[in-house]
Amino acid sequence: MSTNTPAPLRAYDLTGRVAVVTGAASGIGRRSSEFLAAAGARVVLGDVDADGLRETSERVNVHGRSVAEITDVTDRAAVEALIRRATEEYGRLDVLCNVAGAMSPGMIEEITDQQLEDALALNLRSVVWGCRAAIPAMKRNERGGSIINVSSGAIDAPVAGIGLYALAKAAVAMLTKTLAVEVGPYKIRVNALAPGATLTKFTTWRLQRADGTLDREAYDAFVERMKERSPLGEIGEAEDQAHLVLHLASDAARWTTGAILRANGGQTFAW
Repeated sequence: MSTNTPAPLRAYDLTGRVAVVTGAASGIGRRSSEFLAAAGARVVLGDVDADGLRETSERVNVHGRSVAEITDVTDRAAVEALIRRATEEYGRLDVLCNVAGAMSPGMIEEITDQQLEDALALNLRSVVWGCRAAIPAMKRNERGGSIINVSSGAIDAPVAGIGLYALAKAAVAMLTKTLAVEVGPYKIRVNALAPGATLTKFTTWRLQRADGTLDREAYDAFVERMKERSPLGEIGEAEDQAHLVLHLASDAARWTTGAILRANGGQTFAW
């Protein structure tokens, strides 16, 4: 075979690389961890949900080796410890996925100072802390590294009642672009996802009854409503975002930085 024959899938080989994923206990974080491990990366998993984290670790270990660390990303020291765990365990850090986050519902005029503080700590400050801790480790790599932040489709289509969440995610998008400029000279790429409606615990929390069981009628109505907002007539799943995470983590995206990628079924321009 000619040496000039393209071998595009080789660019997705992450063998020998180390990735940290926050919010790894479920949803996009879990599926992204699986994809990264399947591509050959060793993955360090962080989340506050011990049971979910254990299950993710078991899934990831089917493909390779992982380390799980209970991590409250609203605690700066905990975020720094997670990054340090990766470098101590594996000697390097190549990929950071800042996935952890949660909805912060409420009308702007009604939110309390504590709600504001909590939302910014979880959805914005944690991302800053993760990036800040990862950069020194990535600077030591000859090939740099890749930071992947999770923003939201909420930055494109304002919706009453989630403004606090949206403003934090908009800040994540600008953080991503600014950081891409600052660390580009070290071959560190910084990109973000702005997911559309994706079927995970994150999007279905509001569809549960008081006893914690799923309200099937409300769930079905939600799914149909989200499908109607997409020209494709579909709703996203965690793996739709995980595919983008894998792409951005790999050499296939070596010329991509400062980008906000939108796997959202066209929802935001259809509103």
